[in-house]
Amino acid sequence: MSIRCKSVGGGGYRDRVGITVGFDLDMTLIDPRPGMVAVMNALGVESGLPLDGEYFAANLGPPLDASLRGFGAPEERIPELVARFRAMYPETVVPVTVAMPGAAEALHAVREAGGRTVVVTGKYAPNAKLHLDALGLEVDVLVGELWSTEKAAALTEHGASVYVGDHVGDIRGALAAGAVPIGVTTGPCTKEELLAEGADVVFDSLTEFPGWLSSFGEPRG
Repeated sequence: MSIRCKSVGGGGYRDRVGITVGFDLDMTLIDPRPGMVAVMNALGVESGLPLDGEYFAANLGPPLDASLRGFGAPEERIPELVARFRAMYPETVVPVTVAMPGAAEALHAVREAGGRTVVVTGKYAPNAKLHLDALGLEVDVLVGELWSTEKAAALTEHGASVYVGDHVGDIRGALAAGAVPIGVTTGPCTKEELLAEGADVVFDSLTEFPGWLSSFGEPRG
């Protein structure tokens, strides 16, 4: 599902004008972990299933249905559980979610370069948009419910030449789209794991991204 958000514009670095940069959402731009713990544990109590919110929140990335299967949820109950999770989400998760360090500055850096930002996430797009709106994070396009190499279709469609994410699945998606894969170690994957998957560079946080963008496209060495 794709949602077009408020457009942004601006000046430009000389050879980065017009660049489109893709970002993952959970644990890249936002930290929803406290709310994720709460909503999954509440769903477990309500459904009578052994759902582990702490484990779920510590391993964000894979699709919700895959996580539910991992907890042993019966296949026939997956659709109702997904629907209920999404319904509980806005009041439980959105109010307690915070932006990751450097998130706003990273988006601003792309805007100042005269570029566009595309958020491609595995999250249900309407709930993802609630996060962006609540935190005042303006992006040009939001595409939801895509995971790992599935993200390549949206990145290609919107012309992203860079994709930033915290999971090895994000690196796979970037590579499949022919985009420069950038990793951040703010999620469940280590620097070594992200580099082994093919990340071009790995940051400790998005606070390092504007500096990297300012030299992107310039000759190395």
